[in-house]
Amino acid sequence: MNKQKLVLVGNGMAGLRCIESIIRNDPNAFEITIFGSEPHVNYNRILLSSVLQGNTSFEDITLNERNWYTKHNIELYSGETVVKIDKETRKIKTDKEREVHYDKLIIATGSVPFILPVTGFEKEGVIAFRTIEDCQRMIETSRKYKKAVVIGGGVLGLEAARGLLNLGMEVNVVHISSHLMERQLDSTASILLQKELEDQGMHFLLKKETQEIIGIERVERVRFKDGTELEADLVVMAAGVRPNIQLAKESGIDTNRAIIVNDHLETSIPHIYAVGECAEHQGIVYGLVKPLYEQGEVLAKHICKMKCHGYQGSVLSTQLKISGVELFSVGQFLGDETTKSITTFDEVDGIYKKVVFQGRKIIGAVLYGDTKVSSRLLDLILKRQEVSTEVKSVLFHSSDTSEGVIASMANHEIICNCNAVSKGAIIDAVQNKGLTTVEQIKQCTKASGSCGGCKPAVYDLLAFIQSNPIDASKIQKVMCSCTTLTEDEVVYQMQLQDLTSVQAVMDVLGWGNSEGCATCRPALSYYLGMIHPEYEMEQETLYINEQKNATVQSDDRYSVIPQMYGGMTNAKALRKIANVADKYDISQLALTSEQRIHLMGVKKEDLPGVWADLDMPLSSKYGNTVQNVKTCIGEHVCHCDKQQSILLAVDLEKKLEHLLTPYRIKMGISACMHNGAGSTTKDIGVMGIDRGWEIYVGGSSGRNVRAGELFCVAGTNEEAIEIIIGFIQYYRETANYLERTWQWIERVGLIHVREVLFDKELSQQLSQRLEMA
Repeated sequence: MNKQKLVLVGNGMAGLRCIESIIRNDPNAFEITIFGSEPHVNYNRILLSSVLQGNTSFEDITLNERNWYTKHNIELYSGETVVKIDKETRKIKTDKEREVHYDKLIIATGSVPFILPVTGFEKEGVIAFRTIEDCQRMIETSRKYKKAVVIGGGVLGLEAARGLLNLGMEVNVVHISSHLMERQLDSTASILLQKELEDQGMHFLLKKETQEIIGIERVERVRFKDGTELEADLVVMAAGVRPNIQLAKESGIDTNRAIIVNDHLETSIPHIYAVGECAEHQGIVYGLVKPLYEQGEVLAKHICKMKCHGYQGSVLSTQLKISGVELFSVGQFLGDETTKSITTFDEVDGIYKKVVFQGRKIIGAVLYGDTKVSSRLLDLILKRQEVSTEVKSVLFHSSDTSEGVIASMANHEIICNCNAVSKGAIIDAVQNKGLTTVEQIKQCTKASGSCGGCKPAVYDLLAFIQSNPIDASKIQKVMCSCTTLTEDEVVYQMQLQDLTSVQAVMDVLGWGNSEGCATCRPALSYYLGMIHPEYEMEQETLYINEQKNATVQSDDRYSVIPQMYGGMTNAKALRKIANVADKYDISQLALTSEQRIHLMGVKKEDLPGVWADLDMPLSSKYGNTVQNVKTCIGEHVCHCDKQQSILLAVDLEKKLEHLLTPYRIKMGISACMHNGAGSTTKDIGVMGIDRGWEIYVGGSSGRNVRAGELFCVAGTNEEAIEIIIGFIQYYRETANYLERTWQWIERVGLIHVREVLFDKELSQQLSQRLEMA
């Protein structure tokens, strides 16, 4: 089969991340050609400011060396620009008269710096800050000249200004707004930032609009519309960028601010796609690395014909790469009439935190002076997690050390959001591969290899590992021998990459055993069923069919269990069971502790007849489901009313019948304090009291008996059912596969579970999702 020809226009970060994903998804699908206007291999443009500031080198920011292109049989034409796309013949033409045919074309031309259209912008000494060449020109200029003006008080302008200060220049930053970084910060954080940068040596001219750049051949002064002037030997235009869409417009591709794309990054022309800063999705043009990487992953799946829900937009976050400045903002940090916020301001130490909530979920934040919890905040926002009181305490307790914050993070929480690298993955790499530096961690896991914003967190985690040798028993174990990922990491990637089958999970996440094993296959199937309710889970071979109408025994015969809700039956049903036993010579009948009759030793060929003649609901006590409820009818000498406990058991069994759970759930309902059903040693136990029902959770009647903890008191049967259903659904959604209820409660905290279920709106949502299961 001939490979399709894939052409990528643009050798930048977004396009190359897409190509990397395509190679990972289907390495033999395409013959790949890449054109890049710059005379370089792929490099990290985001870290140019770090090069200018002297914190890293040009070599260190290279992402893909030439041998990488060669290894993957990619034809790279650097320093060559595509100038024409012929849609009819599916050919591109370059400025070197080269013509190349394509079956699929990806446009990743990025953006171009916005040069203010003022008189004198073409003079020597006026430059943008976008490429390696721009960076080199600034360094060379600083050796001869000393007065620099940076136009633009956003992220790029401030990082450029800091670099020029480090090069020994006198730096003035000109900004049209009254506050620095007004799109990323509120006024309080902006004022704190300005004060810190002024202390570092920057000068600011706010609410200034440039009118003219003055000089004979080289820039000498900058004049503003208010008539004032400023001396300058170098002017850096950092007032923003514009999507590079000239090629697309000239080729008849629909554009607005950028190239218009749908959820699969398709343009208006078949077989042509756009990704990165040149693409506009649902009216938004993204200029940060994480959204561009997410777009690349989606496009790679689509182009490799993998199932994918498409790109749904991204949560934006910002960090400033300037030494001595800790700053982070994310999401909807301003808030509105539908939100509430928690704000702390330590004016003495210059620490400001504002976190915006919608209900119990965080939707935005601004941190200044203390950003140790930034990764955790971003993780909470991306996962739309409910925030407990304990988590709030960690987020706002400014005296927390970096070590304390790192130690409090769960292994599945993300350290590097650009590349989705978790704390557990870094720990595993450090311990198993003997890594000793942040650079080695970057090479091995890609953590801190994109925007660099997580580098302090990676450094803190490495220091924590080295100073506190972590007990292996406290590290989340990998799911099984087929993978190096933990269970939480697998589930996160399944959601992030929208994987919809067991095989897709194993293929995309690099399973060592392509068939999986008895440990991971059922776990993956369970998680897919939770993430995608429409997914048909793989059936355990324990059952003869998906209805679970019979269970195989050790002698290869079967057990059939007529359902008796609440342990109640009648004479007609008993006669029917007896007649079936006689007719099919079923000699083994047993009464269990769950008040059910088991017909044991049924031959496989007799099963259809047994089912037809019984003609009644059937039950199963096997598998990871909610088991039949144990009740007490008259075992104890007491005169309490048993009727309400039986009705409660019947209602629960009908609502929860055959419901799949991470581990089997045993329930008991005792009519009174005599506890005839052993309710206090069940996963969920209910005990009648004068005020209604006491509900216990997290018990176990196994070899090592555990007493359940009192969860709450419910006044009515309806209230008890609502609490139990909410508890089970929250356990289903947040527990690991095969994690017992008591283990789950120990991990997430009983108080947290109470907070979730006592929230009326959240409890109703859980009940609705369980009904859909």
